[in-house]
Amino acid sequence: MEGDAAGGWPEPVVRVQSLSESGAATIPARYVKPEPERPKAELSGGGRRSNDDEYDDEEEEEKAIPVVDLSPAAGGDPAATARAVSAACREWGFFQAVNHGVPGDLLRRARAAWRGFFAQPMEVKQRYGNSPATYEGYGSRLGVEKGAVLDWGDYFFLHVRPPHLRSPDKWPHMPPDLRETTEEYSRAVASLCGRLLAAMSAGLGVAETRLQEAFGGEDQAGVCVRVNYYPRCPQPELTLGLSSHSDPGGMTVLLADDRVRGLQVRRRGAWVTVHPVLTNATYRSVEHRVMVNADEDRLSVALFYNPKSDLPLAPMPELVSPPERPPLYKPMTFDEYRLYIRRKGPKGKSQVDSLKAAADGS
Repeated sequence: MEGDAAGGWPEPVVRVQSLSESGAATIPARYVKPEPERPKAELSGGGRRSNDDEYDDEEEEEKAIPVVDLSPAAGGDPAATARAVSAACREWGFFQAVNHGVPGDLLRRARAAWRGFFAQPMEVKQRYGNSPATYEGYGSRLGVEKGAVLDWGDYFFLHVRPPHLRSPDKWPHMPPDLRETTEEYSRAVASLCGRLLAAMSAGLGVAETRLQEAFGGEDQAGVCVRVNYYPRCPQPELTLGLSSHSDPGGMTVLLADDRVRGLQVRRRGAWVTVHPVLTNATYRSVEHRVMVNADEDRLSVALFYNPKSDLPLAPMPELVSPPERPPLYKPMTFDEYRLYIRRKGPKGKSQVDSLKAAADGS
């Protein structure tokens, strides 16, 4: 189904779910990625690659993805947990968390509520259509570049806090439990983010409260949710559900699909497929992308825990020691950075690197 080009989008908006449900055997040219960006060919449903040696190498990498036990009972040593989190963040920028304290029933309800939304008739979903001004609501593209190659996925983006950024009219009423469940899920995961920031701070050798303070404090940190829906794709080898990118926020916690894998993270120049244990969080912003599937749709829920939007951000003085370790980035607010990222859409690490280059040229 197509909308119009109003609201800031450069072209009519096409819902990927509608393309998937049309029964077409091929995808439109707008979704075909340049050959170097395409995922490696896999058997339908995520089977083994034809090159067994290459697959075995990747399989070893998959086994090496850090899994961190956040339970207080895990050895009873908070310092050991902080060391594990720090090592994962430094070496991967990504880890999977277990025993994190977010109830399993809440995770199931969050998935079910949002699957229920994407199962609604298109005219219901269209009421929440978004614009690039805030991206809040039901969307099908990122960036406003006319003629850009698009991703095979729809999404729903919501601001949770601070309250002045929320648009109540963008919070769906269907299914009936979606609003309450999303609020409950956001509170629980935001609390987890506070615990992770404390562990990350300890791993940096600064006070446990340091990163939370740098975010503006627990009451001032921003929280937003993006629910990603990747419909079945007749040619998954030609496209991506979400192009290579690094998240612009301070930390991302992802509730992955519990049935179908698709998330990949870049490690030493290679793409490694993640077999979900439960959630992930970022220390530095790891580059990642999402594959799609010919037989199954996928749904994931990403919660972004961000610094206060108008707070000037810069490397912590404790971690800078010119000339040996000069600051790599110029100070800017999160609002300024987010706007910078949104103009272009997902572009690997190039946008972050361009800010580093600007700082070097100062």
